[in-house]
Amino acid sequence: MTDERLGEPGRSRRLVEAQSGEALGEDEAVLWPAAARKAIKVGPDREVVSVYPFRSGVPASLWRTLITRAERELTFAGYTNYFLWLEQARFGIALRRKAAQGCRVRFLVGEPDSDLTRSRERDESVALTLSTRIRVTLAELEKIRSQPGISARHSGGHAHLSVFRFDDDMIVTPLLTHSVGHDAPTLHLHRYQDDGMFDRFASHVEELWNRGTPVWEDTDGTA
Repeated sequence: MTDERLGEPGRSRRLVEAQSGEALGEDEAVLWPAAARKAIKVGPDREVVSVYPFRSGVPASLWRTLITRAERELTFAGYTNYFLWLEQARFGIALRRKAAQGCRVRFLVGEPDSDLTRSRERDESVALTLSTRIRVTLAELEKIRSQPGISARHSGGHAHLSVFRFDDDMIVTPLLTHSVGHDAPTLHLHRYQDDGMFDRFASHVEELWNRGTPVWEDTDGTA
């Protein structure tokens, strides 16, 4: 194991550590715990897979991979979720397919005519307004609402925090003042422990879902 950041002395030290472990029949994490802690995440931060200064920096291929691999749970708790329909080709078809395969698909979206939405629109001050983006998402969801397993609810509790769940992976985006979603810092999390960062954000979303109001009143949001 090498670490390019350490330079030649660092690489030599890591080589000695590895060879020592092999010679003594012990894992190098046992022989060199301090070095192992620097190279391997063992604390709560091990659930942090990647950090992106901007959501727009998250590769579209990562979103597609997470959506494709999910088998149990797809939850999109962005205030508009608008960008997904733009960046993911045939997104609606993909959602239909996942739901048909038994994957639960849920959307939490803001209420386009709420005071909160209008307040955020003033804060963002962009031509493509928040309410317009929400309505685009609602129109796209209307096209697939007949597919069992797809549901949607309105919520105002996630106006400044977007959470997207794909089984045991999650994309989390805290929105900053005077910034739109694609400019927000973003985390890619993977669940490794009980009551860790992943579980806390997941509980947050479940609370919002339980308190939300159905987008489709005739089906109670269960399409």
